[in-house]
Amino acid sequence: MFNENLPIYIQIMNLIKRRIVKGEIRRGDKLPSVRDLSTELKVNPNTIQRSYHELERENLVFTQRGMGTYVTEDENIIKELKQSMASSLVNSFIQDMRSLGFDLEEIVSIIDEKMREGK
Repeated sequence: MFNENLPIYIQIMNLIKRRIVKGEIRRGDKLPSVRDLSTELKVNPNTIQRSYHELERENLVFTQRGMGTYVTEDENIIKELKQSMASSLVNSFIQDMRSLGFDLEEIVSIIDEKMREGK
């Protein structure tokens, strides 16, 4: 499940971020306990704790002592996360296409064609 080239705690952060952006985890929702998520993902609880701590530093979640960790209620933070993730994907895609020798016009044409196929 995990990629050896990226620290596991970052991969867990990205998993949670994706779930938030996709709406699987909504604003104000309580995240699974450290113990429950570590069991589900088969990783050390300290790894989950680090992921939650880093998400808290990014203001995506907050912890209420004795109650758990919750997703931010701030819609703007979630919108910014979604935009940031989209931008990262697009930039990566463009770099990959350029490395294959495609120019901007060809990239746009391919995207247009694929979007029409998806309709």
